[in-house]
Amino acid sequence: MRTILEISEMSLSLVQSRALLGLEAARVTVEVHLANGLPSFTLVGLADVEVKEARERVRCAIQNSGLEFPNNKRITVNLAPADLPKDSGRLDLPIALGILAASGQIDGQRLEEYEFAGELSLSGALRPVRGALAMALTLVGTPVPACLVLPPGSAEEAALVPDVRVYRAHHLLDVVRQFAAGGVELAEPPEPAANTWCRLEPTAVVHQAAQADMADVKGQATAKRALEIAAAGGHSLLLVGPPGSGKSMLAQRFAGLLPAMSPEECLQSAAIHSLSGRFKLEHWGQRPTCSPHHSASAVALVGGGSPPRPGEISLAHHGVLFLDEFPEFNRAALEALREPLETGTITIARAARRAEFPARFQLIAAMNPCPCGYLGSAAHHCRCTPDQIARYQGRLSGPLMDRIDLHVEVPALPARDLLRAPPGESSADMRSRSAAARQRAQLRQGKPNQALAGQEIDQYAQLDAATSQFLQTAATRLGWSARSAHRTLKIARTIADLAASATIELVHAAEAMQYRQAGQSAL
Repeated sequence: MRTILEISEMSLSLVQSRALLGLEAARVTVEVHLANGLPSFTLVGLADVEVKEARERVRCAIQNSGLEFPNNKRITVNLAPADLPKDSGRLDLPIALGILAASGQIDGQRLEEYEFAGELSLSGALRPVRGALAMALTLVGTPVPACLVLPPGSAEEAALVPDVRVYRAHHLLDVVRQFAAGGVELAEPPEPAANTWCRLEPTAVVHQAAQADMADVKGQATAKRALEIAAAGGHSLLLVGPPGSGKSMLAQRFAGLLPAMSPEECLQSAAIHSLSGRFKLEHWGQRPTCSPHHSASAVALVGGGSPPRPGEISLAHHGVLFLDEFPEFNRAALEALREPLETGTITIARAARRAEFPARFQLIAAMNPCPCGYLGSAAHHCRCTPDQIARYQGRLSGPLMDRIDLHVEVPALPARDLLRAPPGESSADMRSRSAAARQRAQLRQGKPNQALAGQEIDQYAQLDAATSQFLQTAATRLGWSARSAHRTLKIARTIADLAASATIELVHAAEAMQYRQAGQSAL
């Protein structure tokens, strides 16, 4: 005869899972207790509506899988810690396993070394969940890393992280078979050939996919030179020109000028996309280019919600954020870019929680010089009044424009020159030069030139006397702020790296000053 203690232990089970809070995957313990009393199914622990709906999904999945659901028991499910918000259907699988363990159908002690996540369909099939990469990254470096059990799609994401054991299961029965208690007979899954339990080996990094080539852009030598400088130093860039001059075409090819991503950068970028449910294995190793519509809100750009989710600037981490029709964006959305452009991170604070997302992106913005787009054009007459032009250009604040390193005019190319011009220089050639310049900066200071701050600028700029005097005179006459002067120095340092020069010479400083003035003359 079993003792009261044995019966109590059998009616209580613990299953481990994870909940997402920013890029962190906090541990969640699913506690399930079965007791005598009025039959009920209670779920507690700050669960969102999606989690509370798991009661019906779990009940149907267990019954349709041929397993026994304890309808005559009082079921209490606690998601600990109680003050941690839980959302989505990722806890369906651990809740179902907890009920089966508490009812004695699977061995609860064997679940201790595993962590589970997955949404259940009514038939018992497992569906993918967001944030699988974040879960796997959390396990890296832990003293005794647990095994992850995930659905198809999510398991392949988690397997990208080395040194983490990941198992894939297609159906609830696939999991139950691995932990079934003695004497329990299991029904066959609906599709035995497709439902398997297997361990996934770490996935090798795929080479960067081919992108649109800069050779498609004819002419625009100045804009291409500015793009090469931006790629070499990690600088932000504003393209100003009339409609059809090639601004969008140039920006869409900019990612092809950036160096290949390191394995760490690949994991960080993929983890952010996994949080938003936008990760695809075929994009692994490819620098992202995010181009939100100009009607996007500030929350869409910087992130938000409860619990907080990443926005477009975080999805563009280690990649490119392209904002076309720059002045048409909401003013609040544009001003929200000011801090991330400086710090490379975005902190979303709420009353109860705060989350920090990385946002080390390269901003490429494009705009027309006026509402009609033809201010200063020789081929078309501008129809805008001075007041209209002033209001249009006034949508971009001075502090925001001050944070954009390179301002470049992109004039319209005449049709005769466009048809006769040969193909431009390829992205591969431009990428090789920018990568070599970035490597020089990395060996010298351990970071791109754009990331230099404070005394590092003076330490690594290495100006000669004539160049220093030239920049001081230019800053005084043009009324530059301290930020403008420092950004000009960093641009000049990048130009010197492209020329393989150890010091910033006068010609490098003069070219850098032109890129700070080109956009101002157009505006």
